[in-house]
Amino acid sequence: MKILVINGPNLNMLGIREKNIYGVETYEDLKVLVEKTFAEQGIEGEIYQSNHEGALVDRIQQAYFDGTDAIVINPAAYTHTSIAILDALKAVSLPAVEVHISDVKEREDFRQISYAGKACEKTIMGKGFAGYVEAIEYLVEKYKR
Repeated sequence: MKILVINGPNLNMLGIREKNIYGVETYEDLKVLVEKTFAEQGIEGEIYQSNHEGALVDRIQQAYFDGTDAIVINPAAYTHTSIAILDALKAVSLPAVEVHISDVKEREDFRQISYAGKACEKTIMGKGFAGYVEAIEYLVEKYKR
């Protein structure tokens, strides 16, 4: 099984930005945790991050052709604005789980809509980095051949 973990804008700034919301762990810490989870689950995985909407769309589309079985996505700010990411997820029709480090439900009004989430079978939020582990474990349990 191969899982692609996609992270959107500003997640590369974890540990620097809004520590009261996102904590002090860095993006490198997140990558180490995700890689460890791939190894523990005995699966192949890739971690991808971009601050650019089109690059995220391109990577989602590429997943259809490169043997990816499922996607974990934290679209970050594009969660609430990007119909393009929603359409890309729908186009590839791969199982997907949306992850948010913070509990988006407890944040600003404009963060209450998730376009990407409409193409995901599950959303995990407010669990910090552990949400990524939960998403990977969920996909492995449900889809590993």
